[in-house]
Amino acid sequence: MAAEPLVLAEGVRKSYGLSEVLRGIDLEVGRGEVMCVIGPSGSGKTTLLRCINHLEKIQAGRLSVDGELVGYAERDGKLYELREREVARKRAEIGMVFQHFNLFPHMTVLGNIVEAPIRVKGVSKDVAAEKARQLLAQVGLAGRENAYPRQLSGGQQQRVAIARALAMEPKLMLFDEPTSALDPELVGEVLAVMRDLAQSGMTMFVVTHEMGFAREVGDQLVFMDEGVVVESGTPRDVIDNPQHERTRSFLSKVL
Repeated sequence: MAAEPLVLAEGVRKSYGLSEVLRGIDLEVGRGEVMCVIGPSGSGKTTLLRCINHLEKIQAGRLSVDGELVGYAERDGKLYELREREVARKRAEIGMVFQHFNLFPHMTVLGNIVEAPIRVKGVSKDVAAEKARQLLAQVGLAGRENAYPRQLSGGQQQRVAIARALAMEPKLMLFDEPTSALDPELVGEVLAVMRDLAQSGMTMFVVTHEMGFAREVGDQLVFMDEGVVVESGTPRDVIDNPQHERTRSFLSKVL
């Protein structure tokens, strides 16, 4: 029997008013896999990612992480939205790295990383600080715990954001175009940290424009357009031998 996927989307639909942004998305991400999602602006990639941790609510279909519905409970065949406290408890198991780093500007690097473990998980300050220092070393920023975000480059801020997400010991990491706000020469340092994470076995769902990263690190590649999955497969297959004209057209512009 095949292992249950860590992320499972079945017929997921999401609308804003009359505009349907996700039109029946089916996909699954196995444990320890890296799924990369590509597609033009407005294709629904970020919306799908935000639905996975219930930052956006879905209108139809089912989304589960580690066998549990995200944001909902099922009773008698109907879905009921969970209370915000219960949603927050589940969300704490999912790390999220945004396009813009979303660090607290008034807190040091260390303060940014220890905030959630202390407040959400009740970890002691000393334990959280020790873990934070280990994570900073892991992302190549040992010794920068007392710096403030404004004293760091964009690439360094994004690496702090990754360390902050990892401090919650998530079972899944979501990345929303984590390099698109960076100067080109800073992109590599963030991708290197993500590459190491993938090699450590972290399950990752990555919305990205970085085709080299997708080809090298991804286990699956999904091309989305207009709210549907147009094509999926291994990165090599999709990038080197796209089956759909829409995929070919998109890749011709970005490769």
